[in-house]
Amino acid sequence: MHPVVVYVVAPLSIGVVYAVLMSLIREPHRRTFNAIMVAGAGAAYLSGGGLGGWEYLFTALITYCAFRGLNSWTFIGIAWLLHTISDVLHHLKGHPIVPFAHDSSLSCAVCDPVIALWCLRGGPDLLAFLRRRSSGQPSEPVH
Repeated sequence: MHPVVVYVVAPLSIGVVYAVLMSLIREPHRRTFNAIMVAGAGAAYLSGGGLGGWEYLFTALITYCAFRGLNSWTFIGIAWLLHTISDVLHHLKGHPIVPFAHDSSLSCAVCDPVIALWCLRGGPDLLAFLRRRSSGQPSEPVH
């Protein structure tokens, strides 16, 4: 498979699919669920130790943002961006998120900003947006 598909198209698609599937969860549960998801993602690297003590700092920052994300989509988006930084650092250090998949952190670093942008827009219901578009109704702006 072509590297552009593996390292760009697939991770971007996963981020979009994630946002669309999250639309199946109604608010305010969607935001709460996403705060929990990013908290889990923030702890994903802890057992690898690729960044030494800095792992704890990243985990603490992401956990704080996830906690604040219980009431704020902005903090969830910030947490995903922090996780992206962690992904890039782990890729550069050679400590991938999935130990047997060398470029898994690189793929994660491409996927996570898509999720972050969706969160920074307020985690909108993309399924409702797609339904409005397909029905020919004027679409409301996605928040």
